[in-house]
Amino acid sequence: MADQPAPELSVVIPCYNEEAILWASVVELHAGLVQLGRSFEILISENGSKDDTRPIADKLSHAYPEVRALTSDEPNYGKALRRGIEASRGAYVLCEEIDLCDIDFHRRAIAILDADEADMVVGSKAHRDAHDQRPVVRRAATRVISGLLRVLLGFRGTDTHGLKAFRRDALLQTVEKCVVEKDLFASELVIRAQRYDLRVVEIPIQIHEKRPPSIHLFKRVPNVLRNLGRLVWVVRIRNR
Repeated sequence: MADQPAPELSVVIPCYNEEAILWASVVELHAGLVQLGRSFEILISENGSKDDTRPIADKLSHAYPEVRALTSDEPNYGKALRRGIEASRGAYVLCEEIDLCDIDFHRRAIAILDADEADMVVGSKAHRDAHDQRPVVRRAATRVISGLLRVLLGFRGTDTHGLKAFRRDALLQTVEKCVVEKDLFASELVIRAQRYDLRVVEIPIQIHEKRPPSIHLFKRVPNVLRNLGRLVWVVRIRNR
């Protein structure tokens, strides 16, 4: 791997208990990326799965030279995403969700990055032109957390969690400064990028998930609130 040229694109996918859709989703994503005509790698960042996600990821890495499997024993979305970003080698990093694998977002985001119109592109589920087919409770949760981020942390936008594309060299130092994990790592990354005056652009996405969330929404609330409090302390009070 070290003596191979770096790819243009690195697609990072955190995965937890995704045995039901992992193989088909990665095969579909791989085919879509081939059609983009850019060199790429797919990093499956498995974290603490209790099912066969890890062996399936290993099989995919043997079946496709562009696929790399990363593993850890701790169920932690933010840590898995961060690990994938730090292990990436592409000029552009694309943060995916295994239940989405949205090639249309990648195509539009890459065009914006190619035109040097942004350092980071965020796929927003809450954009006025988005088409969000998730259950109403999940749509409401996105708007609630985004509202809290705007009030408490000065976030300027409609969504922070999910699909992203960015220049690796522009964002890597920002990734290193992030202090929270779990669900709010992705939010902190976007907020810090704005605070550091990087160019962050939102584009609308269409979202229709292939399966229910692997972790129930309300079970995530305590961790989200704890990390939100920590983020307010670090960013607002300590100004770090």
